[in-house]
Amino acid sequence: MDYRNLGRTGLKISPLGIGSVNFSWLTNLNETFEILDYAREAGFNFIDTANNYNAGESERFIGQWFAQGGGRRESTVLATKVYLPPHRYDTGEPLMEQVRHVGPNEHRLSAKNIRQSCEDSLRRLGTEYIDLYQMHHIDRDTPWEEIWQAMDLLVQQGKVLYVGSSNFAGWHIAQACDAARTRHSLGLVSEQSVYSLPRRHVELEVLPACESYGLGFLPYSPLAGGMLAGPPNQGDKGRRQAGDVPAQIERYNALCGEFGHHPGDVAIAWLLTNPGVTAPIVGPRTLAQLQANIAAIEVELPAELITALDELFPGPGGPAPEAYAW
Repeated sequence: MDYRNLGRTGLKISPLGIGSVNFSWLTNLNETFEILDYAREAGFNFIDTANNYNAGESERFIGQWFAQGGGRRESTVLATKVYLPPHRYDTGEPLMEQVRHVGPNEHRLSAKNIRQSCEDSLRRLGTEYIDLYQMHHIDRDTPWEEIWQAMDLLVQQGKVLYVGSSNFAGWHIAQACDAARTRHSLGLVSEQSVYSLPRRHVELEVLPACESYGLGFLPYSPLAGGMLAGPPNQGDKGRRQAGDVPAQIERYNALCGEFGHHPGDVAIAWLLTNPGVTAPIVGPRTLAQLQANIAAIEVELPAELITALDELFPGPGGPAPEAYAW
């Protein structure tokens, strides 16, 4: 297993992270255990979740998996997130509508919410500590001094080992890291952002910021919501319906076929060719999907295919400002 350091830290994580967004929603408890046991036996040690995934039920499923013992918790690098209040996926009510139903201090990054959310996540996960506690979004209303005071206290108490960010802009990463340095804190060690062949905007400033400040980069939605996973099967819950395939994706599927690779393998393998990427986070709904995701780390893309992918999904043109200026 090619374990990688998470940014500038000594923490080693596997080249794929197991995302839990489907656990308890589209994946029942037995299927969740099957996925997590298979991943562990295969050497994948990084599990990513969030306090808001299906009203905290995804965290509870992981906690029940840990409760089986056998070194499950000890061998896992556990990541969760803070910002949003727990909300359900099956109500049909938009997230921001659900946010209106909670108290004013039950979301975002106030010291009060960070403390309470951490305690709630620890209880649901059935653990005494979180390896990587990630700010799920930027909070423009809370000063960095308050955020870092709350995070530093959790670290001092042994409830959190490392702090990361998610969905931050490049200048947010710079702000957060510089504010932490004034407190002599370790600061951010990772950023988790959406990144895939059709969505390459992080190449402008987020990836360069991560490299400059020594952050690991954890791309989520590597298959672009299933668009890059190959032609959908009829009745495949959670995927696009057959026929709803843009011409660009049809060309992508054909291109992968020309080189003898499955589209899903190519999408993940392409991310892993970027030296700035630490570990893509996949969100398997079934064991078969996880097995397909794992197969991608063994795929080596020929230079001709990488060139063709850049032509098909050109991205922003490189880092800023060169991407749009001289």
